[in-house]
Amino acid sequence: MSAPSGTPAQPPGAAGHAASAAPASPESPTAATATATATVADAVTATATPTPTPTPTAQAAPIPAWALYTRRRVAPLLVLGFASGLPLALTGGTLQAWATVEQVALQDIGFLTLVGSAYTLKFVWAPLIDRFAPPWLGRRRGWMLLAQLMLALGIAAMGTLSPGSSLLPLALIAVVVAFCSATQDIAFDAYRTDVLHKEERGAGAALSVLGYRLAMLVSGGLALIIADQWLGWGSTYFLMAVLMALTALATFWAPEPEVPAQAPRSLALAVIEPFKEFFGRRGAVTVLLLIVLYKLGDAFAGALSTTFLIRAAGFTATEVGTVNKLLGLASTIFGALAGGALMARLGLYRSLMLFGLLQAVSNLGFWVISVGPHSVLLMALGVGLENLCGGMGTAAFVALLMGLCNQRFSATQFALLSALSAVGRTYLAGPLSPPLVESVGWPVFYLCSVLIAMPGLALLYWRRKDIEGIDAASR
Repeated sequence: MSAPSGTPAQPPGAAGHAASAAPASPESPTAATATATATVADAVTATATPTPTPTPTAQAAPIPAWALYTRRRVAPLLVLGFASGLPLALTGGTLQAWATVEQVALQDIGFLTLVGSAYTLKFVWAPLIDRFAPPWLGRRRGWMLLAQLMLALGIAAMGTLSPGSSLLPLALIAVVVAFCSATQDIAFDAYRTDVLHKEERGAGAALSVLGYRLAMLVSGGLALIIADQWLGWGSTYFLMAVLMALTALATFWAPEPEVPAQAPRSLALAVIEPFKEFFGRRGAVTVLLLIVLYKLGDAFAGALSTTFLIRAAGFTATEVGTVNKLLGLASTIFGALAGGALMARLGLYRSLMLFGLLQAVSNLGFWVISVGPHSVLLMALGVGLENLCGGMGTAAFVALLMGLCNQRFSATQFALLSALSAVGRTYLAGPLSPPLVESVGWPVFYLCSVLIAMPGLALLYWRRKDIEGIDAASR
């Protein structure tokens, strides 16, 4: 891809990070003065003494990949990712469980699923986050702090009600909580895009995934246990509200981007310019298609995985819950962390290609389970491998989305790109997997999932120069 016509060609994301390429060392505020002084001194020396024979210059040792996770720009993303994931279950599965225990009618519980619509529609108000900024903590962190404090209050308010006696007020507060959570996600995704350097994107994506998954575990399964065994539902929601408020400390700790981008001059520009800038790039449509296709094979493999393991492979719900959920979660987290570390050495394109191939091949684990002997160990190996490779692919994929965003419009563009990335999972893998299984059977279905991943990898290879250009144009 290139920049809009009429400007010099730039790879995707170049406009968003061009301004940040200038400062060579943000840790050295006197670097410019020192450089100027050295230049004058060199000129004087050159007139007074002969030019010495050049000697080889020792190159700085490469930074260990795992050391990226301790950087000031990266480390806070663990807690900020936790803050992003905590409200999701509290307005989703955990709220439904609470309503079920309170004997709410099944039809009413079904309507509670609409509470989460804000997560799907967040791109609608993302331009507001790009255009306006609260008068504290900067353009992105200001919105994050405001959303986190509102979330803490909203979650606590949910704990004062009961779905058995006050379902409508509770549902309305849950809608507000979901709206604030989606707003936090918009600001957090934009902040992560703006603040990270090129080599830190994989590590930043991995830590975000780790924090997000841990939060879903805390507000999901752990919250159910705490509510059932110790505190009750209301107090459990109060506890979650306290955790939410504490995450605001990470927002204070997180640094501002070194060169904050200027906000759009008007709301109209904030709505129009993100689209105009993106589609003005050469090959923009094929990049959008790549976003849909890259994890499509992985989406097909996971769409009916629990149903397959219980109904077709014959494992018990306890076995599937232990292996598919707990081991799968641990494998995804480890895969994301490993992928983030490897990306610093491999670069974006090679990481996307390698992890994409591993994602595709790992789907064969489910094929082996479908044709092999009934074995919990075999299931654990297959599920663990698929989630491990999927986690690595996720880290690279999120880094790709960050690299595609222009820093001026990162809130709107990331919201749109992330919404587009869900198209394959929601509108293709979900509806098409059941009829495909019924037509060809489980073994052939999982072989097909490997083939479904190939067009995305072929498109990635075709756009290789553009993806490599993201690294070249970034910090």
